[in-house]
Amino acid sequence: MIAVGSPAPDFTLRDQDGEEVSLEGYRGSKVLLVFYPMDFSPTCSDQLSVYQEVKPQLTEKGVELVGISVDHSYAHKAFQEKLGIDTTLLADFEPKGEVARAYGSYLDLGFANRTLVLVDEEGKVAWTYESPNPGEFPGANVIFDALA
Repeated sequence: MIAVGSPAPDFTLRDQDGEEVSLEGYRGSKVLLVFYPMDFSPTCSDQLSVYQEVKPQLTEKGVELVGISVDHSYAHKAFQEKLGIDTTLLADFEPKGEVARAYGSYLDLGFANRTLVLVDEEGKVAWTYESPNPGEFPGANVIFDALA
């Protein structure tokens, strides 16, 4: 797991619409990177649905929400539409899991663990959380406790 206080590794990944998104583009804002295993699993669906419900409160606190998994951008688009969410979903697809590895979230199972990384306005890691296993997602309360 990446250490709090360290510079957040920059990246450029494709979003659900095939557009390139870079961490550098969020400079000046707080961004919560939500690493999750894969689209369409029941637990991932629940996690991103819960986060969508609290997204307005996160926005009020000046936090942008960005999901990252090893799925392709086409899968992200279908997943986003199925859930009815507008959260940006980034494809850590090829090389598979490169960004998750840089943040210490990648598992040898072939996907990222459920890891939250809050990057501050200056591009430093302000807070992290890693689930004990990929079957448990951190509730919204974990995020709000960190922001308090």
